[in-house]
Amino acid sequence: MSLRIIISVTSDLVTDQRVNRTASTLKEAGYKILVIGRRLADSPELSGRRYRSLRFRLWANKGAAFYAFYNIRLFWYLLWHHADILLSNDLDTLPANYLISKIKKIPLVYDSHEYFTGVPELTNRKKIQAIWKKIESAILPHIKYAFTVNDSIASLYKQEYGIDFHVIRNLPETNRTINRDKPLLRRDLGLPSDQFLIILQGAGINIQRGAEEAVMAMQYLDNTLLLIIGGGDVFPVLKEMTITLGLQNKVRFESRKPPNELALYTYAADLGLSLDKDTNINYRFSLPNKLFDYLHAGIPVLASDLPEVKNIVEKYGIGRISKSHDPKALATHIHEMLNDKEANRLWAKNIAAASQQLNWETERNKLLAIFNSIEK
Repeated sequence: MSLRIIISVTSDLVTDQRVNRTASTLKEAGYKILVIGRRLADSPELSGRRYRSLRFRLWANKGAAFYAFYNIRLFWYLLWHHADILLSNDLDTLPANYLISKIKKIPLVYDSHEYFTGVPELTNRKKIQAIWKKIESAILPHIKYAFTVNDSIASLYKQEYGIDFHVIRNLPETNRTINRDKPLLRRDLGLPSDQFLIILQGAGINIQRGAEEAVMAMQYLDNTLLLIIGGGDVFPVLKEMTITLGLQNKVRFESRKPPNELALYTYAADLGLSLDKDTNINYRFSLPNKLFDYLHAGIPVLASDLPEVKNIVEKYGIGRISKSHDPKALATHIHEMLNDKEANRLWAKNIAAASQQLNWETERNKLLAIFNSIEK
C-alpha cells in the first residue's frame, strides 16, 4: 500500500510552484498526497492539480495571530488524520508538524524555501525575529530529513545547527507544449507587438526587491513596456509611482497568475528582471524562481549582484549583472541588452543549452532520493 504524505504550507497554493512541483513529483512516484494551505478572500480556485488539496479559512491572515491559529488548526488536523510522512514547508509550518511527528512517531521532512529568520520583515523587528529564532533553534537540531533551495542557505544552516541540508533548486519543468510565437502570444494577451517588452514577475514583490528602481528606469527608455506581474507589499506604491511619473503608457500591471498562465506572459517578453537588493541575508543568498522561469522562456535576464544569482547568470552566460540599482544605470543596461543583436544571439544559444541542464527533470531525482531513504 502506498504511503500517505501530508504537505503543509502557509501560502494559498495558487502560485507556489515549488510546492506544486514537489507534490506532483511525489504523486507520480506513487505516494498519496494531501497539500494543506490557506484560503484568502481573493484566492482563485485551484485547477489542474494532480493531488488532493485543502485550504484552511482563518479569521486572521497576518501577524502573530495568523501564525498561531494556522499552526493550531494544522496541529488538530494532523492529530486526527492519518499520515505516514509529514512535509513541512518553511519555519511557519514547522511547530505543528514537529509536535505531531513526535506524538505519532512518524518521519518529518523539512523544506526551507528561504533563510526564514533573515527576511526583511523580521530583521527590522528584532523581538519577533528572536521568537522565530528560538523556535528554529529548538526544532532544527532534531530534524533528520531537510532540504533547501541553494548551497548558500544550506551552508548557513550547517554552520548554525550542524545539519546537512540537501539542495533542491526551484527549477521549472521543461514546457514543450507552449506556443513560442511571440507576435501571436502578444496578440492573444493584448500586449503591443511594436515595442520591446521587459518583465518583472513574482508573488512577493516587496520592498528592497528593485521594483521601484525598475519603474523609475522607464523614464529613460523609449519604445519599451515594463510588465509587472504578481503581488506584494510594494504593488500599491509602484502603481502610485507610475501615475506620479506619468508612465502609464510604459508600465503595465497584472495580478497574480497561475503558473501556466504566467508562462505565456514570460514567453512573450524580450528581457526578464531580477533585481533583489543585498539589504538582508535572505535576499543576499536568494535564488528566485523567476530567474529560471526567464531561462525556460528563452529570454535573457538583467540581475542584481547577488552571489547565487550571479553564479548562474555568469556560469551559463544567460544575461548581465548590474552592480547598481540607479534607475539611469538600469535603463542603460536594459537599452543595451535589448538592442545588441550579437549579444542576443549568444544569449539565445546559451539559454537553450542551460535549459537542458537547469530543469526539474534533473532535480526531481534528489527529492525522490530523500523520500526513498525514509522508506528504508
